[in-house]
Amino acid sequence: MRKLFRNCRLVGRRFRLAHVIFGAEIIEVATLRGHHKMLNYQYSKVSTTSFKYNNGMLLRDNIFGSIEEDAQRRDFSVNCLYYSIEDFTVRDYTGGLIDLRDGKIRMIGDPETRYREDPVRMLRAVRFAAKLNMIISEETAKPILQLATLLDNIPPARRFDEALKLLHTGYGELTYRLLCKYQLLKPLFPLISKHVTEHGNSYMENMIILVLTQTDRSFHKSSIVNPALLFAAMLWYPLLDYAQKLMQEKPIFYLEAFVLSMTNILDEQCKTLALPKKITTLMRDIWQLQLRLSRYPNKKARKLIEHPKFSAAYDLLLLRAKIEEKVELKRMTNWWRELQATVPLCNNK
Repeated sequence: MRKLFRNCRLVGRRFRLAHVIFGAEIIEVATLRGHHKMLNYQYSKVSTTSFKYNNGMLLRDNIFGSIEEDAQRRDFSVNCLYYSIEDFTVRDYTGGLIDLRDGKIRMIGDPETRYREDPVRMLRAVRFAAKLNMIISEETAKPILQLATLLDNIPPARRFDEALKLLHTGYGELTYRLLCKYQLLKPLFPLISKHVTEHGNSYMENMIILVLTQTDRSFHKSSIVNPALLFAAMLWYPLLDYAQKLMQEKPIFYLEAFVLSMTNILDEQCKTLALPKKITTLMRDIWQLQLRLSRYPNKKARKLIEHPKFSAAYDLLLLRAKIEEKVELKRMTNWWRELQATVPLCNNK
């Protein structure tokens, strides 16, 4: 690849890839991979060997192989269709076309073994099912409940990337329901999983469904989708619960408890999802502005509208009003909406 394209760079250690760069577009190229020749416990410099922990998780896998071998190494049959430029045909080695027709996500090989090799495949199964409007086959779904904890072994940075793909690419609401169904929510959002109720009708759960539905709608309209607002809304009620808990444990004012809770909630969430600082900073602003929005009317209201994060904070306020249906919250949102109408030239994005 390097000889063919000067604009090529090799990336990855666990799975070696070539990125060919054409302006803003990146073409990701992977070699056909062959079968494993396993070494346990430690790494080797031999490039034809793959590496696996005792729990079955692959640590490195860069083995060249034939197209038939590569087909058996893919995760799902619908993700194992090859287009040949020699005769312009689709080559199917694993029954992917049949599963595509039947709307079925089916794992190639033994599902438990494949999940142990890479636990993220459980998240991919859910993501594909939601995005493609398919069902996960019974044999593919069965091991997920008992193997969900294997996701704890995945680095938080990779879990964050997967969370964005799951919830931030247009099919978040259905994906969330599938994550709950297969008990995959806890490895990603342990704070949220603690507050899940039997009937799924708490303020927090209604908030998650509402914000994901709106995020999906915005994505499909090609509107700007803000991940900080999404995570801030999802964690809003766990934040309030934690603040109340601190006030019961210590003789402190609500503002102090609220500020401490923001830090603790973000620290706890970042243990499972490595949220970038630019996102956590914006989440703090959105949360803190909820307190300032509650102090109305006041002389500094027009100045607050000029705050660069006002728009996102106001969106969260609207979500809260829809969820809680409290008269005071509705009065508050109406007041701020009317005030914004009187300041049309204000830059509140």
